[in-house]
Amino acid sequence: MTDGTRFKVYCSQCREKVELPAPEFRLALGASRERTFYSFTCPACGASVRKIAGERIVAALTAAGVHTMRLLPVDG
Repeated sequence: MTDGTRFKVYCSQCREKVELPAPEFRLALGASRERTFYSFTCPACGASVRKIAGERIVAALTAAGVHTMRLLPVDG
């Protein structure tokens, strides 16, 4: 993981703008854009925040070494 990489994000719960180090993020790659998201815990209010991740966000988080999981479709 790239040491010192930080990202500025807004919390959708408390609306605070926070700056977090890369290890505080998780990235989930889904089968479509709508199912690809990043998540973090807001240090200001403690809320679990999840936001859609477009190609540029995916590229930036991946380059910073953010833990990534690939979501698999469920048959049924």
